Amino acid sequence: MTDRSEVIKQTDLETPTDLRDERLIGRQGLRGVAEGLLDRIRGGDLGVLPVVIGLIVIWSVFQALNPIFLSSVNLVNLTLECAPVGIIALGVVVVLLVGQIDLSVGSVSGLTSAVMAVLFVDRGLPAWLAILSAIVLGCAIGWIYGQVFNRFGVPSFVITMAGLLGLLGVQLWVLGAKGSINLPFDSGLVSFAQLAFVPAWLSYVFVAVAAAGLFASGYAHARRRRQASLSATSTRLLIARSALVLVGLGVVVWYLNQTRGVGWMFVLFLALVLVAHYVLARTRFGKSIYAVGGNAEAARRAGINVKAVYTSAFVLCTTLAAVGGVLAAARLAAVNQSSGGGDVNLNAIAAAVIGGTSLFGGRGTAFAALLGIVVIQSISSGLTLLNLDSSFRFMVTGAVLLLAVAVDSVARRSRASHGRA
Repeated sequence: MTDRSEVIKQTDLETPTDLRDERLIGRQGLRGVAEGLLDRIRGGDLGVLPVVIGLIVIWSVFQALNPIFLSSVNLVNLTLECAPVGIIALGVVVVLLVGQIDLSVGSVSGLTSAVMAVLFVDRGLPAWLAILSAIVLGCAIGWIYGQVFNRFGVPSFVITMAGLLGLLGVQLWVLGAKGSINLPFDSGLVSFAQLAFVPAWLSYVFVAVAAAGLFASGYAHARRRRQASLSATSTRLLIARSALVLVGLGVVVWYLNQTRGVGWMFVLFLALVLVAHYVLARTRFGKSIYAVGGNAEAARRAGINVKAVYTSAFVLCTTLAAVGGVLAAARLAAVNQSSGGGDVNLNAIAAAVIGGTSLFGGRGTAFAALLGIVVIQSISSGLTLLNLDSSFRFMVTGAVLLLAVAVDSVARRSRASHGRA
């Protein structure tokens, strides 16, 4: 017979304890859910509420100023623009969760895309091998960051700042005198980023699978909690939540299918977000990420290999930056000296923070990358439709970033005052 303490231990490992309150989970019905949400908000656990409210406000304002903003054509373009930088932001989320920072993700994406282009176009290697080489390079860069951080104690800010400058120089050296490489338009890589869209029928299948997966995951988790004699979400509420997701995603997909539909590149981005969410929320490694970000010394005393967690976070960040850089190059069908430069670096970091990832470490989800990049690209798209130059985009994005950090700081103090820090 399984010991109850072992079951409880297993359940605790699968879900970050600071993300749930057993008393709130046990409440039934819409009134109970509403009361639970209000209690969590009063306690400073805002979740994704601020960014969702901000997104609604941004979309409402831009739609009122230009009716084209929420058109199916513009939203399809918006999803495609979100994918490359969003994948880079997903890696930044992981690094922020352990209480560190990577300022070189833009340079990593630029260098790896340059290596991919040289191998694919100049050296004639197959596209898959060139892409794999670029990803392996990104992984190696993250491993080096981790070794320098763990062995010499150099702050991640300094390490990645040096990486930003050094990798930019390597990128210029790799591209050589010509400084630009065009990718073949008829290549599968470019077609995937620009022309590949999910068939309408398959997009609805994906929606149904997502809703069913959400219910199955929630039901399995609730069953494990009941086996441990802990309160759990009711089956009725799980069904209602899955039905809401089914209808909501179904309407979104139907609207996008009025024109070109859902791009495969955006589907890849969503898949990476879901995988990252599962790893962070349901695995021992994910629990270690939150533990190290919350209190590294306490995590070390609990038996967690803190150095390995730091190295893994840097590796994941730079690997995802390489993937994002390759997709950005494919989207533009070219790599040049400015690839990965400009606002790519800051947008990726800003997306992670705006999406709800705490700069103090230990709080945030993979969905922060998705929500944050949607906010940033919505601002960019809306201002472009209003024929305003990039100066306004930088100012508005900076204001939103400052507001997001301010909200996080206030929420952090509120959690501390309620004993939930």
